Amino acid sequence: MTKRKIDRRPRYTINGIKEAFLELINQHSYSQITVAQVCRQAEITRSTFYLHFNNLTDVLNSVLDDALMISQNNAGSLPLTNNISIDYLKQNESLLPTCQRIANSQKYRALLMDPDLSEYIIGRIANHERASTISLIQERTGLDQKDAETLFIYTLHGSFAINKRHHFIKDDEWYHEVKMLNQFINAGYHFFKEKRS
Repeated sequence: MTKRKIDRRPRYTINGIKEAFLELINQHSYSQITVAQVCRQAEITRSTFYLHFNNLTDVLNSVLDDALMISQNNAGSLPLTNNISIDYLKQNESLLPTCQRIANSQKYRALLMDPDLSEYIIGRIANHERASTISLIQERTGLDQKDAETLFIYTLHGSFAINKRHHFIKDDEWYHEVKMLNQFINAGYHFFKEKRS
C-alpha cells in the first residue's frame, strides 16, 4: 500500500501571499495595499491569489489568526496580587497582554501599528478572547457577565493603546507602565470581590 503524497503547494502559496502582505504592511498602510501589489510581491498571478483568498480582508484575517494562535499558545494569566515585579513580568512573558505577545514576533509590529487597523485588530482579539477572559474576570470579581464584559473591553482597549504608544517595544518604561496597570486592575478585581463577600 502506498502513502498518498500531500500536495504542499497550496500551503506554500498561501504562506507566500501572507508573507508578501506582511512585507507590504512594513512599507504602506493597509488602505494603500492592493491585490495587485500582493501578487507582485508574492510573484503569483491574480488568478492564483483568488484561488486562495477572496480579497485582502481575507488575507488580513488569516494573518491575524496566525498571530492569535501564536499568542494563545504562549498565554498565561497574571496572579491576583499587587506585588508583581518588573523582573517577574520579564521572566513570565506569557502573562503579557495578547497584543504584546503578538508583537513579540517582529513581523507583526507594523500591522499592529497601522492606523487604519487598530479597531479592527482589537475586535479580532476581543472575539478570540471574549469567552475565556470574561469567565476569568467573573471568577476573579464575582461580577455578572455584562459587567465583566465591560471590564474586558476597557482593559483590552487600554492595553492596546499603551502598547501602541510604545510601538509594541518592551523597554523599561513599558514594563513600569504594565506593572502599574496590572496593580490597578488587580486592585479593582479585589474591590469587586470584597464587595460581594
